[in-house]
Amino acid sequence: MNRNELRKADINMMVVFEALMQERNVTRVAEKLHLGQSTISSMLSRMRIFLNDPLFVRVGHRMEPTSRAEQIYQHLLPALDGLSIALSRTQEFEPAISTMQFRIGLSDDVELALLPPVLKALREEAPGIVIIVQHVDYWRIPDFLAKGEITVGITQTRELPANAKRKRLREIYPKVLRTDVGNPPLTLDEYCSRPHVLVSHTAHTSGMVDDWLERAGKQRRVVLSVPQFSVLPSLLAGTDMLASLPDYAAEAMAASGQLQCDPLPFEAQVLELDMVWLSVLDNDPAERWLRRRLEALMGKGNAQA
Repeated sequence: MNRNELRKADINMMVVFEALMQERNVTRVAEKLHLGQSTISSMLSRMRIFLNDPLFVRVGHRMEPTSRAEQIYQHLLPALDGLSIALSRTQEFEPAISTMQFRIGLSDDVELALLPPVLKALREEAPGIVIIVQHVDYWRIPDFLAKGEITVGITQTRELPANAKRKRLREIYPKVLRTDVGNPPLTLDEYCSRPHVLVSHTAHTSGMVDDWLERAGKQRRVVLSVPQFSVLPSLLAGTDMLASLPDYAAEAMAASGQLQCDPLPFEAQVLELDMVWLSVLDNDPAERWLRRRLEALMGKGNAQA
């Protein structure tokens, strides 16, 4: 296809094609792009004529791409990334008047403890923006970034895509949370003898704390495993159960005066809270502003990005 043929193309059609390749479902694409399902179906019909290929074949509830669609996608993805970057560089970002939508991925401990003051500050600086938060964790964040579900994520991280960047926001010092307020910190034996609540997104009954205890020749007794941190205050109330969690989350929960948080009574590994994003968004003015604000408000020290 020569450059003159590009006049027949529609960027919106290409964006829908990209979303279909990622989601493989018309309903989810419609929700993601805030369009009606009939609009998505109409664009798909136009694409099939324009590209002279079925592009997607329905298999159950999924739309599986043809080999031709796979070939097109390999070339289209970097082209759309480049176009987005080129267009973003023609505009300055003005927080006070912007109505942009930002998609942020946060682990639920970060959402619980660090998001409220961040949201207040962002609303004061950019009252017209829209923020959409999705729950992420270290094993899901690569997929969320790749699919465009989020543009920046804040959580503990492990392996990331080659085109992702990572910046440490703060060190995490785990603490123990309990209901017996005003008592001295627990000894190691007391810590091990009490029942524990474990927050596990994978429904396990052991985690990093158990690995640390094992190295010290000790073990604890987990009696409850839950998928999120936000339920801990209500679960611990009126019980002798303990919960071990990141310092910022424990301190936020203890601020009510109904719970007490103390350092773990044994040597624990210092963890890291990271901010991650795709390198193609390095120079996007709006995303750079967002990352600077997130770093300044959620991290330790002043922003440098």
